[in-house]
Parts: sequence; C-alpha cells; structure tokens
Amino acid sequence: MEKAGTRKLPADRCELGEGPSYDRTEDTAWWLDIVGRKLFEHRFASGDTHAHALPSMASMIARVDGDHQLVAMEGGLYLRARSDGAFALLAPLEADDNTTRSNDGRVHPSGALWIGTMGKKAERNAGAIYWFDGRTVRRLYRDITIPNSICYSPDGCTAYFADTAVDTVWQVAIDPATALPQGEPSPFLSASDLPLGGHFDGSVTDADGVMWNAAWGGGSVSGYSPDGHLVRTYEVPAVQTTCPAFVGRDLAGLLVTTAREGQDERARAADPGAGFTYVIEGSFKGLAEPVFRLAPETGETGGVTARKAGADP
Repeated sequence: MEKAGTRKLPADRCELGEGPSYDRTEDTAWWLDIVGRKLFEHRFASGDTHAHALPSMASMIARVDGDHQLVAMEGGLYLRARSDGAFALLAPLEADDNTTRSNDGRVHPSGALWIGTMGKKAERNAGAIYWFDGRTVRRLYRDITIPNSICYSPDGCTAYFADTAVDTVWQVAIDPATALPQGEPSPFLSASDLPLGGHFDGSVTDADGVMWNAAWGGGSVSGYSPDGHLVRTYEVPAVQTTCPAFVGRDLAGLLVTTAREGQDERARAADPGAGFTYVIEGSFKGLAEPVFRLAPETGETGGVTARKAGADP
C-alpha cells in the first residue's frame, strides 16, 4: 500500500464519474458524469474546469483530431464538434433497445475502439462488448452484465476486459493492426486479487504493461503486472473508484474518477469524497491515449456471430 499525494480537481461532484481521457497535445483531461449527463473538461495549465451539458447519458470520450472527439452515448457512437458541442451519429449502438446504455470503452493503438454496453439497471447479461473501426460495428462478446477494464498491452497484442458483476478480468490475444480477437479469452484476475476488496472497474495500462485498475467499493487503484501479480496499490479518498487515465505532460500522474451512485444518506455522509475527481501524484510510466481513427466513410454497420463472455468465457 502506498500513500502518494492525491489532489482533488476543481470540478463538480459526479453521480457516476467515468470514462476519463487525457489529450496530451492540449494538456487537457476529459471525463463524464454518466447519470448527470455532463462532460467535464479540465485544463491543467490554467487549472480551470468546464462542464458541458449532454443530451443523453455518455460514458467515454476520445480525441479524433483538434476539432472533433468520439463520444459513446445511449444508442450510438457520435462525433462531437469541439467548436459548438454538436453531435453527429457515426454508428448506432443498440439503438433499438432503450433499456441499455454504453459503459466502459477505450481506443486501441491501431485507432479502433472497443466499447461495452449494459442494462441501465445492471440487468444480468444484458450487455456486450463491441468493436468499431469508424465504419463497421461488430459485436465481440455477449452476455456481459457490467463491462469494464477495457485496455490493451503496450504492443497492442493483448486486450483486457472485465465483467464487474462476476469479479473477473479476462485477457485475449488480438491482431495489433486491427484490434480484432485472435483466440478465446482466458481469466487474468479474479476477486481474490483485489487487495482492498470491491470489484474490478475501469483500467488502463502503462508503458511497462502494468494494468492499473480502479476498484469499485475498494477505494483504491491497484497495478498488476502482465503476469497478473500485484505491483502496488494506491488509496483514493472515495469508496467507489471507477476509472483511471494517465495525465500530465510526462504522463506521470493518474487521474481517477469516482461515484456516489447507489449510496444512501448514511453512506454519503461516511464517504464525503465520493463523486469527485482526483489525481494521484505518483511516478507512473503512462502511455499517451491513442487517437480514434475516423474512417473516410462512416455510418455503415455490421455484425458477426458473438462469443459469449460471462462467468466462463
């Protein structure tokens, strides 16, 4: 256990903070309040934070170029214009099912996206994980309750993902050029690997291939080596830690979102830091977030036979 310096960013409390991303070219962090339907923008140079209202629940954001961002929202994957915040649909995502929403997702070094969906009430096996290359949406894994921990090895040859509901993180070999699976998933981490308890939530990998996982209910972020051994754990002043992202020009800090969703009055009083966003001032060896590769022609969708991902992938 390490007691590193942790500072709270000057931003409103989130009901369900998620999906942080850091734009190194602009030294700016972005994250979302899924339930509160807000997009936060924090500029480290000035220390200012701006909140942007969203038309629906959104869960992840990624840079496309200096003028656009990719945003996963209810029912679709959207292109957001930085100039006026307008959204253009790139591809529908379970648009015919109003009981689900997007959840955890991350861009692969190839520029493709893995994005998860889940039931709005966390209905069992209502979610899935999809792949999107800017043109085609493919369902990779089905029967997931709460998809999380989507991230990749530094060489892009391995993908990780979790189902928070069953406390399992899987790993799977993928094509580094496309981010498509090349085999079947195998277990990587289980509940016994959580040093302070809780459940596996969002993750990100560093330059050494260490996977840093935020533990929902564990108030911490823990690093796991590529062979699955615990490297280090940092405590966070909020019980429901949700997702990390490397920040800072040298990528040595770790931003962590948190939540207070589901807490009753007594739990909120006992967890005053819940919902705020923090930066762990460690000496991390972070990797820059990949840019989402926008295809020349977008909007075409497709599908493939899905592989099940649940308690026994």
